[in-house]
Amino acid sequence: MRRIFNLIIFLALLATAGFGYYVTRPLSLPTTPFVFDLKQGHSLKGTAREFQQAGLLEQDWPFVWLVRLFGKSTQLKAGNYVLEHPVSPLELLQIISKGEVSQRQVSVIEGWTFKQLREALNANPDIAHATANLTDTEILQRIGAKENHPEGLFFPDTYYFATGSSDLVIFKRAYQTMQKHLQQVWLARAPDLPLQTPYQALILASIVEKETGVPGDRSMIAGVFVNRLRKGMLLQTDPTVIYGMGNKFDGNLRKRDLLKDTAYNTYTRRGLTPTPIALPGVAALQAAMHPAQTDALYFVSRGDGSSQFSSTLTSHNRAVDQYQKSASARR
Repeated sequence: MRRIFNLIIFLALLATAGFGYYVTRPLSLPTTPFVFDLKQGHSLKGTAREFQQAGLLEQDWPFVWLVRLFGKSTQLKAGNYVLEHPVSPLELLQIISKGEVSQRQVSVIEGWTFKQLREALNANPDIAHATANLTDTEILQRIGAKENHPEGLFFPDTYYFATGSSDLVIFKRAYQTMQKHLQQVWLARAPDLPLQTPYQALILASIVEKETGVPGDRSMIAGVFVNRLRKGMLLQTDPTVIYGMGNKFDGNLRKRDLLKDTAYNTYTRRGLTPTPIALPGVAALQAAMHPAQTDALYFVSRGDGSSQFSSTLTSHNRAVDQYQKSASARR
C-alpha cells in the first residue's frame, strides 16, 4: 500500500515538474516577429489549434488545459498581437488575457483639411470604418462635438490604436485633444487680441498654418493678420480663397478667383472666415495667441518658403516687384 502511495506522490511530483517545465519553457517563434490575430468570439480550442497550425505550439491541448487551470477561458482579448521574442506558454496566456495588443498608428498632418483626414482614416486597413456612410454632421454628433462644421476641430498628431478600433474613437480623441490645446492657449493668450471666442482663435490659427512656409515666420504672419483685423482691413489671404473654391481649384489661383465672392474670400469680405480652413498644429495655435509685436501689414513670399514683411503698401509693392521678378527669372 505504501509503495502505491509513494508511486502516486512520485507521479504527482513528476507531473507537476513537467507542467512547470511546460508553462515556463520559451516557445520557438515560427517567424520573428510573430504576428497573429485573435478574432472576437473565437473559442479557446480554436485559438490553440491556430497556434499549433502556425507552428507556435507543438500541441494544442496543453495550452487549453493551462488556460482553463487559470480560469481564463472567457478572458481572451480580441486584437492584433506581435511577439518580438520567444515567450513561454504562461507569458503568452498573460499577453492575450490582458489584451496587450500591438499598436497601430495613424498620423494626422498639420494643414490637412477635414476631407483629407477622412480620406486617410478610410484608407487605413487596420481601422474599422464605422463612419463610412456618415455625413460630417453625423460624425460630429457621434463624438459629442457641439460645432456644426468639422473643419479645424481635430488636432494634428500621431494616434495609436489597436487593430480593429473604430475610426469614431480616433475622431473623438483628435477632437478632445484639439479642445484641450485650444483652451490652454486661449486662457494664456496675449491681452487685447481682436478675437472674441476660442473658435475665432482656431480660425485664425488655421489661416496662419496654411500661410506659413517656414516655422520662423509664424508669429510674424499672425502679427500681420492681427494688425489687419484691428484696423478693419481685408485679410487678403490666398489659402482662404482656395478653400472656398473647393474641388474647383485646379492648382492655379487666377485674378478672377480673387474677385469672385464666396464666404471664404478674404479679398471681398472683411474679418475672419466662417470656419477654420485646415487643421492647425500647436505652433500655429501658439502664434495666433501670441503674435509678434510688429507694425507690418503685408507680406510676400520670397520664393524659398520665407516671407518678406512690410509696414507700408509702397514698400510691399517694391517687395512684390522684386520677388516676382526673381521668380520669373528663375522660371
